[in-house]
Amino acid sequence: MVKPSLFLWGVAEITAASRSPLSLSLISHRAPSERLLFWAPSKMSCRIAQIHKVSSHSEVYEPCDDSFALVDALLADRTNLLEHKPTLCLELGCGSGYVITSLALMLGELPGVHYIATDVNLHAVRVTRETLQAHNVHADVIATDLASGLDSRLAGLVDVIVVNPPYVPTPDDEVGQEGITSAWAGGVDGRAVIDRILPVVDKLLSDRGWFYMVTLTSNNPLQICRQMKAGGYASRIVVQRSTEEESLHIIKFWRDSGDPMCKKETATLKKTSSGKVMDSVLSQIHRLPFWKKVESND
Repeated sequence: MVKPSLFLWGVAEITAASRSPLSLSLISHRAPSERLLFWAPSKMSCRIAQIHKVSSHSEVYEPCDDSFALVDALLADRTNLLEHKPTLCLELGCGSGYVITSLALMLGELPGVHYIATDVNLHAVRVTRETLQAHNVHADVIATDLASGLDSRLAGLVDVIVVNPPYVPTPDDEVGQEGITSAWAGGVDGRAVIDRILPVVDKLLSDRGWFYMVTLTSNNPLQICRQMKAGGYASRIVVQRSTEEESLHIIKFWRDSGDPMCKKETATLKKTSSGKVMDSVLSQIHRLPFWKKVESND
């Protein structure tokens, strides 16, 4: 078994459950035996938030498969993000703060980047601030519905937007409820909040802006991509992840404009057969030799 002093990255609490009322209950009562160790060279540990430093509250959605997949996608695209040199990054619906904190750590070597996170849940605002503080990074965390009150001031200025939206198909009357329900309830097809997010993103993104969003197969991601294409956006799947109950897609959108980095993205997309799924190293971690050794010792 690999020595923890050389390769321990952190502890990620994983369950096979999807984002649903049942899985949220399971997440809140996970036993230590349900935790899986993620291993990677220690030099990478500074690039994402550490689970044991992520604050929590019973009414705030904890990092789970979809959160890890979104951060995984950002890691997979980190070289491009560093080259992109964003000046303003925004997370809509920050929850525990795991994603915005990870993004800030990934881009820590870039000077002058400003981070903003929003959430309608006041508990999530507090928890995100605590998570950021625990990792010694800063973001302005604002209690608001999506970007309400900010959209006029930030219009056309945001270079990176990340969203893990409420995407689970539910009865419409569950959408927008207070507390943790707001983190997962997405209406009949899981699109109620997503369809509100897309025009907000269109208003906020700069000409060189990039938008990363988690979607579920039942959300009809192909239709979302076609809708965005009609508005002048190109897109590609950065990471695809499957659990026992759901198939997640992390989609990256960008304006198909004259910006050099956008042109580069479009050119890369064409070379990879118009949206080929690209899994990051982390999504393949269970195939690595040392991961098999950990499993064999359980």
